[in-house]
Amino acid sequence: MVTVRGSNHFGMAGHYSLRAMEHGLIGMSFTNTSPVLNPTRSKDQVLGTNPICMAAPGKDGDNFVLDMATSSVALGKIEIQERRNRPLPPGWAVDADGKETYDPKKVKGLLPLGGTEESSGYKGYGLSMMVDVLTGILSGGSFGPHIRFWKGASRVANLGHCFIVFDPKAFTDDFEDRMSELIDYCRQLESVEGPDKPVLVAGDRARKHMEMCDKLGGIPYHPKQVDFMNEMAKKFNITPIKPLA
Repeated sequence: MVTVRGSNHFGMAGHYSLRAMEHGLIGMSFTNTSPVLNPTRSKDQVLGTNPICMAAPGKDGDNFVLDMATSSVALGKIEIQERRNRPLPPGWAVDADGKETYDPKKVKGLLPLGGTEESSGYKGYGLSMMVDVLTGILSGGSFGPHIRFWKGASRVANLGHCFIVFDPKAFTDDFEDRMSELIDYCRQLESVEGPDKPVLVAGDRARKHMEMCDKLGGIPYHPKQVDFMNEMAKKFNITPIKPLA
């Protein structure tokens, strides 16, 4: 187990857990982030999206990879809904008064995983704080309200990270077999959505998306996202994105 302080955005949490998994180990990674999440019943943003990740190897290259924020969504999804002129789904965000909003233009903070208190959002709130304990508090870095706000540059971020790696063979010799047994069992469950939408396990959706990107030779973006990125490129005198098709 290792902690880091004095850091900044560390990218995709899964990147670090996958490095451990490639060696047959179980990898876990956590980070705190700028405060954007409203604790249950609060109108203030105190915690970050504070992602958690665990990657565990199965048989024949199969695996379980959970990589998720402890907020209902990431800020980027709010921005996408705004550019598409679409309302927000329930359980995503709150306005300046801490009340749930469906208007992306009125968003002040994010709801924790689970949404409002009525839908058990306090569980996501607890998970987010747990991550801050392992990352900011344990490392000696900044935590909670002491982290600078997103896009603020008044002081260094001083984010904290936590990485945990252990060898499953220290506990059982047949871990990968047992892991794959559970993975396969869940995937073979009958889907209430029909055969076109099978039951998935953590990591399946991302794996399928990566396969699609490989076939396309690029990453698909909504046209309005491309327009926004090209506007930023023009502003900073950077070569704009050139669509493949």
